[in-house]
This record gives sequence, C-alpha cells and structure tokens, in this order.
Amino acid sequence: MKIEIVLDNKKQFLDLLLLADEQEDMIDKYLDHGDMFTLYDGDLKSLCVVTREDDGIYELKNIATYEKYQGQGYGKQLVKFIFEYYKGKCKTMLVGTGDSPLTIQFYKHCGFVMSHRVKNFYIDNYNHPIFECGEQLIDMVYLKKDF
Repeated sequence: MKIEIVLDNKKQFLDLLLLADEQEDMIDKYLDHGDMFTLYDGDLKSLCVVTREDDGIYELKNIATYEKYQGQGYGKQLVKFIFEYYKGKCKTMLVGTGDSPLTIQFYKHCGFVMSHRVKNFYIDNYNHPIFECGEQLIDMVYLKKDF
C-alpha cells in the first residue's frame, strides 16, 4: 500500500471525488487549494483532500473509496496518514458530513468527536436533494480532532 500526494491534474480523479461530494462546482471550491492524497494498493482505492482553513486548523473536505473497496480499511488508513502528515502544524482537524449514522460512526472510529452543525447546508448549497442511507441530508454535521 502506498499513499501519494497529487500536485497537478487533480480533476483526473473526479469520478472518485464525486462519490463523496456529488456536485462538481462544490468540489471546485476547494480542489485547487487543497492537498490531495491518493491511496494505492495495486490500483487506486481511495483519495482525500485537505484544506488549510486557518492557522493550525485544517479540514478534511473529501474522502472517498471506490464502492467495491469500502469496508476494507482504506479510508481509515488515509485518515491515519493525514493525522501523521499534519502533525506539528495542525491543532484541529475538522470534517463536515451529512447527518448519516454510518458516516458519522466512521469518523468517530477514526478519532473525531462531534463539534457543531450548520443548519440547512445541503438545502442551501446543492442544486438537488442529496440522500444517504435513504435519508435526505439537510444539515452539515462537523466533527473535530484536536492534536
């Protein structure tokens, strides 16, 4: 297994980015200024994008694993890697997600704790309803990990 930093042509991974954030213009808001990491185990399995939000504050904006590889620990390996990568310069790592029990549990297992909520985020920022586990996403739920 290897993890690489992607510096150029990040849009070549759009199919995978869209699994975690299904509207391209929302991805465009963070992709160019974010750090992208790809995880390979033979072939590409997962990726994530992290942005610097403020001094010592970073946000995991997008993490995605191809469906056929989900549940095999690749996402957790990426999170573990970025925690190490940003060690020393990151005081707080944030992640925003939909109010979906499966996703929230994943982040909790990775060491995140609940932080705050942005009401109506998905309604106000996406041009179509977004569903996860059969439920429409309304609010953005933020979790954080302090270092």
